[in-house]
Amino acid sequence: MNILLATEKPFSSAAVDGIRRIAEDAGHSLTVLEKYKGSELADALAEADALIVRSDKIDAKAIGEAPRLKIIVRAGAGYDNIDLAAATAAGIVVENTPGQNSRAVAELVVGMAIMAARNNYDGTTGGEISSKRLGLQAFGQVSRNVAEIARGFGMEISAIDPFCPAGAIEEKGVKAVEKLEDLYAGNDIVSIHIPATPATRGSIGHDLICRLPKGAILINTARKEVIDEAGLEQALAERPDIKYFADVKPDNATRLAELFGNRVFFTPKKCGAQTREANLNAGLAAARQIVAFFADGTDRFRVN
Repeated sequence: MNILLATEKPFSSAAVDGIRRIAEDAGHSLTVLEKYKGSELADALAEADALIVRSDKIDAKAIGEAPRLKIIVRAGAGYDNIDLAAATAAGIVVENTPGQNSRAVAELVVGMAIMAARNNYDGTTGGEISSKRLGLQAFGQVSRNVAEIARGFGMEISAIDPFCPAGAIEEKGVKAVEKLEDLYAGNDIVSIHIPATPATRGSIGHDLICRLPKGAILINTARKEVIDEAGLEQALAERPDIKYFADVKPDNATRLAELFGNRVFFTPKKCGAQTREANLNAGLAAARQIVAFFADGTDRFRVN
């Protein structure tokens, strides 16, 4: 089988070497396509039996250009860059690699919290995150890692997740919250970890943000689409004590920076999973999952 590794944002050379070794040891070939342009992706897809991507957009058109494709693995947790309906209609299995970059994203969350609390290290008197209240919006692998790190700071942690039973949250030493409004109102720092779905897009806006207590920090390492950007701007204007830090630059990032200075911060590009360790782990996991799929049909991490 020909496995295509197609990444506009390339993996590290160590990750590519590891992916190749896993593929070839199992009797498969690997085609590497990086920083592709024009028709290069379509040409490569025409010969691919399996596909590994990162944040690359694989839409219905791309799927239609891949007649041999049997499986797509997104090296990472989020998979909204892949048209699941089109893949399913074409009989293609789609998987992700949950947990492989969770620690990297969690460390970024805590780093952003400290940076925000210390006023972007601008020399003025800031605050500490120790003993503060931390709210986690969703309780997947990233949130669980954030909670583990936050406990070392003596933080009081709570979470809400409609897909995770309260008992499972509390087993991790985290208080389960029933209402989203209460999560925002009851925490000094709120970290967003929800996917972008029809139900969540634009769901975090003015009213919810304004429920945050005085001096609160809102952190988003999930998806920009879950934020109502006009509502965010209005909330920041009305509440000069609130800060918004994100690993997903909003469309109105320039305007927000001009209006609110160091009360907002956005990474130049999404970098939560951009560590050497996460880069390697996600790539190798994707390769192993494809090998297992072709060996015996294993699709443990199927998302469609």
